[in-house]
Amino acid sequence: MSAWDTLDERLRPTVQASTDEYARVRPGLEAVTAEMEANLRAVFADSPVKPLFVASRTKTVESFRDKASRMLPPEHPGELPTLLFPDPLRNLIDLVGLRIIMTLPHEVDQAANLIKRQRAEFDCRGDREKDIGSIESGTYGYSSRHLILRTIQNETVRQFHKLLEPDQRPNGSYLFEVQIRTVLAHAWSEIEHDIRFKAGDPRAWNPYFDRQFTATAAMLETVETAFAELHERYETVTGYWDEEGQGSAPLTPNRIRDVWMTLLPHVNRKSGDDWGWAAEMLAAHGMKTTMDLADLLQADAITKVRAALDHRYSPGPDRLLDDLLLWRFGRKHIDLTAEPEDAPAKPRRESLGRRYRQMQLYRARESEQ
Repeated sequence: MSAWDTLDERLRPTVQASTDEYARVRPGLEAVTAEMEANLRAVFADSPVKPLFVASRTKTVESFRDKASRMLPPEHPGELPTLLFPDPLRNLIDLVGLRIIMTLPHEVDQAANLIKRQRAEFDCRGDREKDIGSIESGTYGYSSRHLILRTIQNETVRQFHKLLEPDQRPNGSYLFEVQIRTVLAHAWSEIEHDIRFKAGDPRAWNPYFDRQFTATAAMLETVETAFAELHERYETVTGYWDEEGQGSAPLTPNRIRDVWMTLLPHVNRKSGDDWGWAAEMLAAHGMKTTMDLADLLQADAITKVRAALDHRYSPGPDRLLDDLLLWRFGRKHIDLTAEPEDAPAKPRRESLGRRYRQMQLYRARESEQ
């Protein structure tokens, strides 16, 4: 049941007059909406921050009437209630609304900060996270960043003001709302809105809905966190190839451990173990930078090494690094890291020799196919 349906009969003429006026000027407001969407698209056009999409809407006449019908209870019994928005055409700041949909949570903040820097176009009059209190209360809901922006000397707004108040001097300033959220939060909120808010029939209410929406919102938060971690790992891994940045960082034992645990977290050892052995083995081949290690730990090389040696069990970092260096450098790796050929006992040289012959046989078979 809408607010209009429950509106006090004595207030209906006032609300209807405001609604009729809104219907008259709404075409001018649609032009303002289109202008704001175009301006925000232009903001992102030359920026590395890229939304999935930007959408806009001008509040419908029916929605305007319903919101204009909201009442405040009377101070004393028997008195006439008052309207929450006595002058809705000027009190409501969501007649023009835009949505900016991003991929990941951190991009929401990037988009908001980018918009707020456009001080020649907009003055940010409000910035809040919707339902932030739900975090403290332990309940869940979709997260959405809400900006309230005011246009500055905008010509399209001036034309709307001339339509709205022909006798007043237009100033080109207008308040509108921008919502910024992730695509997962957007999907959740659209479905929730259809079921919980658009379906006004109280007979359709069921506590199961609240429970399930809370559960799905919690899952959404988990999924978004996982995507954020994937993105962070991707950014880290691609940085390993930067010749002047992370990629040039020297291979200290701790650096080797961090790179290994990023690229091969499933082939791990205790985080407190000393990785000095790895630094010495890599340095023997002149491999001293992060980029050298990232280049060695490629998935296709690991797959071929494991196939060639037919590992019965997953090798640990010590064995896998040794095998990868043997795969790349062959006998050079044996001569640089094993006992001398004339040593009385040479178990490492013999082990490396057996593994190297297996690799040669595998390569021969691969070349014949």
